[in-house]
Order: sequence, then C-alpha cells, then structure tokens
Amino acid sequence: MSKSRSATTRTRALRRLECRLKRDLETLAYPARPWVHSRALPGGGNVLDALIVGGGQSGLAIAFGLMREKVTNLLVVDRNAIGREGPWRKFARMATLRTPKHMIGPDQGIISLTFRAWYQALHGESGWKQLGNIPTEVWADYLSWYRDVLALPVQNDTELGAITFDDKSQCFAVPARGKDGGTMLHARKIVLATGIDGSGRWETPEYIRTLPRNLWAHTSEDIDFASLKGKRVGVLGAGASAFDNAICALKAGATNVDLCFRRPKLPNVNPFRCQEYVGFLKHHADLTDELKWQFVLQIMRMGQVPPKSTYLAATAFDNFHLHPETTWVAAEAKGEVIVVDTVKGKREYDFLIIGTGFITDLSKRTELASIAHNIALWKDRYSPKAGDEHEDLSRHPYLGENFEFTERVPGQAPYLNSIFSFTLACFPSLGFGGASIAGMKYSLPRVIAGVTKQLYLEDATRYLGTLRCFNQEEY
Repeated sequence: MSKSRSATTRTRALRRLECRLKRDLETLAYPARPWVHSRALPGGGNVLDALIVGGGQSGLAIAFGLMREKVTNLLVVDRNAIGREGPWRKFARMATLRTPKHMIGPDQGIISLTFRAWYQALHGESGWKQLGNIPTEVWADYLSWYRDVLALPVQNDTELGAITFDDKSQCFAVPARGKDGGTMLHARKIVLATGIDGSGRWETPEYIRTLPRNLWAHTSEDIDFASLKGKRVGVLGAGASAFDNAICALKAGATNVDLCFRRPKLPNVNPFRCQEYVGFLKHHADLTDELKWQFVLQIMRMGQVPPKSTYLAATAFDNFHLHPETTWVAAEAKGEVIVVDTVKGKREYDFLIIGTGFITDLSKRTELASIAHNIALWKDRYSPKAGDEHEDLSRHPYLGENFEFTERVPGQAPYLNSIFSFTLACFPSLGFGGASIAGMKYSLPRVIAGVTKQLYLEDATRYLGTLRCFNQEEY
C-alpha cells in the first residue's frame, strides 16, 4: 500500500466526495414524490412500511435502496453495538476480503458511493492501484462511512423476539428489547438480513459441546488467542474460516496447530469464482428447480477452498500440520488436556477450535419461532433423484423470485410472502444473494423491487382512487 495521505488531505478529499455524492443523489432522485400510503394501528401508533433485521452490509444496502424508492418509513435493527454489526470486527478473522477489490454492489450504481471512490479519497489513485485485496478492517470502515453519509435509520443493541402476524392490524408485530427496555414494533414488510447463519445456527458436534467450555470455541465466537501461546491447538474443519483461526493461533504463539478434515485432500478449485458472471448472478432464480438444484449441489460438492494467500500464510509455519481423512468421532477432557478420538487414532490438545460452519434450520431462529412451521422448504417442493440428495440444502426455504417466503400449505399463512429472507439460505432459490458481496449488484434490486411491488399492489385501489380524483389543472 502506498504511503498514506496526510489527515488534512484525506479529510478534504472525503468532504469533496460526500458533496459529489449528495449531488449525485439529488440528480438521480426522480421521481421524488412520496407515494407510500401510511398505516396506523387501530388505536394509534406507527406501522413501519419496512422493518429490516440486521444492520450489516446487506441491511444497510437494502435500507438505502428502499429510501431511494421513497420508502422512508423504515427502521433497521441490529442486536450488536455500533461498529460491531456483521462479521467484520468480530469473527471474520481473515486479513482481507475474499472478493476482488473491484466488486460493486452496496453502491447500487452510484459511482461516488463505491468502495473505490471512498478508498481513493483517502489514499489517492496510486493507493488504489497498489491495493491488493481489501483488508477486512478497511471494509468495515467503509460500511461505517456508508451508514453515516447516507444517514440510515439504524437502531443498535436491539434484540428481537418471535414475529407474529396481527390479523386485526394486518401487519406484523415484533417484540424488541433494547437498552431502554422493551417495546413492540409493527411493520407491513420485514426483510431478514441476518447474515450467513441467519436461517439456522452455528454447528458444533455434540461430543464437543459436552467438553468444559474453557477448552474449546467455535470460529464464530470471541477467542482469546493470546491465551493459546505455548498450547497445542486442534482445528476441526478445512474451510477458509478454519484456516483463518489457525493462523491467528499460530501468530499468537501456539506450539502446534493441527487442522483436521474428512476430505481426502483440500479442494483447490473455487467454484464461486467460476459463477461470477451475469448469467448466474442475475438469472439463477429464473432456472427450473431441477437446474437450480444441480448448480448449487455441484458447488457444494466442489467445496469451499481457502484462498491461496490464506493457505500460504498457514503453511508457512513449520508447526502447522494438515490432516486429511481425519474425521473426529469423540473427545474427552482429562484435566486441562483434551483427548480427541479420530478415525486415525487419538490426539491430544490443549484447546480446540471448531470450524464446522452452520446448519440451515429455520426453527432454530428466535425471530421465526412462531411461524417457521408454515414456511415452505425445498424438501416440500422438490425431490432430487437418487444420489443427488443433500440434507442441508433440503432444509433451505423455498423462496419466491424476490426473496419472499412461501407457504408450506397454500392458504394457511398468506402473510409469509411479506417476509423476505435475504440470508445465505437463499442459495438454492436465488443463488448468490444474502450474505454475499459478489451477488449484491443483482440481488439488491430484486429484494427492493419485491418490497415496493407489494406496497403498491396492496393499495392499488387507493392509487386508482387518487387518479380518479386528480384535478390539478395544467392551464
């Protein structure tokens, strides 16, 4: 990276960029007239037109997109403190993003809002040219600027309870608890932008969960890496996050780090890079169910490869060891030592890091606890041929073309199509959408159009009445 600009130069350049962004937004504001008919509870009280759950990159971008479409009675809620939304300052321990620096998406076609424009304002054109992949912390800083410069309505430190549909008010009721106590939020539309585990939970084998809690951690959790100095660490899993955490342990001074996985060898072909083209990113949703299944099944079979830089960073340590075909089957704590039974014999460690990812299971989500049983899953709509089954994919929600839930039994819960699942669980139905930067260029317009379409269609007769009563004379 080039030598940084002075603080004064950066500040001035950023202010110029923000002025340009303001002009761009004003220029592109047509049509600017407010249009959504507001709703109120029978006894009074605001009904949001849209409640967005999750204040990370997806939630922020959806809020901005809706506000551009003049849907302004909305709120974004996030359970984390300001700056801790999403994974970037928590469990995303990779040094850089895995997405190329020239990707676009959150900017939604506005050049002055792109990561590149922001970065160049801070580091100049030469800084951009010298930049390799985007450092994770830098991406988090960009998202903070994005939120602030657009003045997005985000409420942090807010936990949501189970979503229910209020027939009397014809809207959703969602209990929310924040620093100032509890309240009930009401909304016509809900967008779930809750990240990669937003349609299930992080997965840890049962035999690991029975161990003393100070002896292991999942990659999604806070880990005191400094405490691993001088310790033997066992890592389960071969995904990118498993490698990231192994590197952190090695840098912290672990005496030995074993990375164990069940595959015969590490995958070294990245199917996600293959699928970064307009056809797939924009039109996966338009395929037949059979073709959708075949695409995502092939991607799952090929596996998630750790980036080359990550692999090289880990294997540069002499005390890092890969153990293919080394499935763990049991573990037992003997004092402060963990004895792990593997298919290749026993191994002893002082600490375990579990990189087994997450499972898709809507019933595990607090916000969906009251309605999950009514949501259609892929197993309710599609039966793959013998040999093409996939248990986790079958539990993914079977979504409509705009990321909306569909009913498992038609007619039992028609309100479900007013909840949009912009999470990684959209994968079989819509491809790279929620929790994927690569797909945002095409997925954001879909989910935003889904919300605005419903808001308009539900009040179509009112808009027709407005037209019939319109009597503004031109001359």
